[in-house]
Amino acid sequence: MSDAARWALENQRELALWLDRVRQLLVRHAERDPAAPPAIPAPETPPAPREPFAVAAICRLFGLSTFERDVVLLCAGVEMDARFPALIAAAQGDPSRRAPTFGLALAVFPHAHWSALTPDAPIRAYRLVELVGGGVTSAALRLDERILHYLAGIDRLDERLCGLVEPLAAPASLGAGPTAVAARLAEQLASGDGARVLQLTGADPETRAAVAARAALAKDAGTLRIRAGDLPAAASERFALARLLGRETLLSRALVVLDATTDADGPRIAAFAESLGAPLLVCTPDPLGALAGEGPSFELAPATRDERLRLWRDTLGEAAESLDGALEAVCAQFDLGASAIRVAAARLAASAPNGTPAAMRTALWSACRAAARPRMEGLAQRINATACWNDLVLPEPQRRLLRDIASHVRQRHRVYEEWGFAAKGARGLGISALFAGASGTGKTMAAEVIARDLRLDLYRIDLAGVVSKYIGETEKNLKRLFDAAEGSGAILLFDEADALFGKRSEVKDSHDRYANIEISYLLQRMEDYRGLAILTTNLKSALDPAFLRRIRFIVQFPFPDAQQRAAIWRGIFPAQTPTKEIDCGRLAQLSVAGGNIRNIALAGAFLAADRGESVGMGHLAEAARAEYAKLERALSDAETRGWV
Repeated sequence: MSDAARWALENQRELALWLDRVRQLLVRHAERDPAAPPAIPAPETPPAPREPFAVAAICRLFGLSTFERDVVLLCAGVEMDARFPALIAAAQGDPSRRAPTFGLALAVFPHAHWSALTPDAPIRAYRLVELVGGGVTSAALRLDERILHYLAGIDRLDERLCGLVEPLAAPASLGAGPTAVAARLAEQLASGDGARVLQLTGADPETRAAVAARAALAKDAGTLRIRAGDLPAAASERFALARLLGRETLLSRALVVLDATTDADGPRIAAFAESLGAPLLVCTPDPLGALAGEGPSFELAPATRDERLRLWRDTLGEAAESLDGALEAVCAQFDLGASAIRVAAARLAASAPNGTPAAMRTALWSACRAAARPRMEGLAQRINATACWNDLVLPEPQRRLLRDIASHVRQRHRVYEEWGFAAKGARGLGISALFAGASGTGKTMAAEVIARDLRLDLYRIDLAGVVSKYIGETEKNLKRLFDAAEGSGAILLFDEADALFGKRSEVKDSHDRYANIEISYLLQRMEDYRGLAILTTNLKSALDPAFLRRIRFIVQFPFPDAQQRAAIWRGIFPAQTPTKEIDCGRLAQLSVAGGNIRNIALAGAFLAADRGESVGMGHLAEAARAEYAKLERALSDAETRGWV
């Protein structure tokens, strides 16, 4: 028989002895025998084989007196022994009163004391028993279900907490930095200095959770995670949840970990911690001002490239040998935490279990991209980059600049880290580019081309979701965006950036002052961002000159001439599109940009498909008239001369 099975069997026997003692006390009180002995001694039970039996554990965890212990056992007897309801009715002299009460307990048990009935007493504060109707002494008592199962030897999470809290498993390995922070956090938790709230800041949510679980494991405890957004808004409901969760920390020997994101959660978290009655570890990207002075704070520094490399090798094991060189590349590009690395490694094993080294390296890069994407979810729109260099029709100077941008991103780690430029100073290491030109000249397509060439995700920033009319909110939105992008290796595309990066104005009122603060903050983040940020604008003159000085590349997208328009027309139709006598030279007579050319080609294809014909010049002429109408321009005879 295993130790666990032996403990469960002995616990049942020991509990039966305790319940038999309570039953004897009820019988004596019901018979009202004056010759009965003054007390019935507690049962003598053998020592537990591996840990205290449930009754002793309940008393130790909640600090119960002997009278409070007997009250709990009295309520447990009603649930576990069919004889108890009749005995309780006889002891109270009323056949209809078959539920225990505090009044009965005060009369039956030795060492009874009134303080056990108060709301602050353990059996009521921790909701071990519940009062059902009536007054304090006359209300029926009911044992909480979680406590009933615990006494029976079944230790499971309270079902009222299911869906609100989740256990965290300690990872097998962490980087050197997170391991050191976990050790210091565990030492703080073990010191018992009375700190009500501790904060764990920095890194990504997965790494913070892993450090919290490792620290709890060091003191032989588990972790229960809850999110700040799940805390009830009503004070009474929040207090009830705190007491319930505080009780669970004692029963499960767990540390409560609360995930928070903004300082607005601070006051609610502080009130929750006050009611919890146990240490609360708040995991947040930055320290919450509302919790300043509540307890110590532990900061996780970003993992170094060498630490990430060690994590990769530990996670992949022997498979790392076939990825020599590729691991260094992904460590330079993707700042993944330990949990994200494990996710990427699992994805790699599933996608290329027995592939060639080349296939493994390709699959590794794709797995890292996928593992980094959750950080950007909800913050920006991911664009599926399908355009390649052959699709881009630009003069050679602009194409050369675009290739330079890609090479800067590709070689940034070598130049910054290996060649020592980062040690000279962190300012100016951000890679930024401005794409300026009229609408439809290929600015967004160029961003796609670079993203596809670098095999990186491209995200278009939704300015409506970033800019806020409320003071300080725009900076917070930008911070979340750049912090998420730092670790994902993503390319950020600020389309029509003049709406966000406009010129700073003279300060005439508070709105001007805060608008200028937003721009200044954005300047700082652009300089610090190690990835690539691309700004597109139709009006270069509308941008703040301070931005232009700090942007590394400025690419002017010219309006295409006739030769370039002909090249665009030659590549606009997919190979499988049926065409008939398309004359790209004559189509180039249309004085429109590449975006309009695509609209005309697409509309012409729909016209031809609807008529069951191949795409011809007549369909394109009809589509061109519709496109010109949108542009509020007249299609001249010179532009369509000789088409049909």
